[in-house]
Amino acid sequence: MSKKIIRVEGEASDETPRATTKQFVATPEAVGKAKQLRMFAIFSWLIAMAGQVYAILKLIHDDKLTWLIVAIVVMLALAVTGNLLWKKANRLDPASEKDGFKFFVQNQLGAILSALAFLPLLIFILTNKNISGKTKGIAGVVAGIALLVGVGTGIDFNPPSVEQYTEQTREVEMLNDGNNFVYWTKSGSKYHLYSDCSYINTDRTVEINEGSVAQARELKNITELCSRCRGKAMKAKNLSEDDVINEVKQVLDSVSP
Repeated sequence: MSKKIIRVEGEASDETPRATTKQFVATPEAVGKAKQLRMFAIFSWLIAMAGQVYAILKLIHDDKLTWLIVAIVVMLALAVTGNLLWKKANRLDPASEKDGFKFFVQNQLGAILSALAFLPLLIFILTNKNISGKTKGIAGVVAGIALLVGVGTGIDFNPPSVEQYTEQTREVEMLNDGNNFVYWTKSGSKYHLYSDCSYINTDRTVEINEGSVAQARELKNITELCSRCRGKAMKAKNLSEDDVINEVKQVLDSVSP
């Protein structure tokens, strides 16, 4: 059944993007959106840290246990919000693996700042001699859970990189007759080389988006190629897995400084 194809405006609106061996560079729109998200993330983290200072100075008392717990919950919500916004920004404008320190800090900053937002508070609660054991136990558990959740949501276990995006784009170009052109759906988690792929062309599908790999990533945070489309393209071009890997590796080597 034929589905309505929606061409995404912007980079791929006028013509099909052609193959290139250039290293991935985020579009100005993506960079601008990433900066905005990072500003909101930093703002959230700063408020969470300010809340920690206030809690340490004013709320570590037996008669203010409820308010201390409320403060910790609010701080956690702010920290998690900052972590999610920061991760989204990194997927729009990733760091390069070539600068190992910057790559680590940029991708794990949420975990670092979440630790700074809760670890001092937890230490002050556990070492405070002016509160009862009950208050210390309850507040300590809440603060400890907040620390674990904050750090856990801040860690990026699969951090994006310039090299990864360059590899993904080149793979699509290689399998797609030199075109950086893919399809995806509103609720999909992968991009596709064929609009008639059975994973997206179903009875439930109303419309299919088409555009570049960068647009799929920027608009829907989709960073993975459909395995069925990949296998179909490799078979049509009589390519082996090693052929694809070697070609992508050659491109990455060619753009390395």
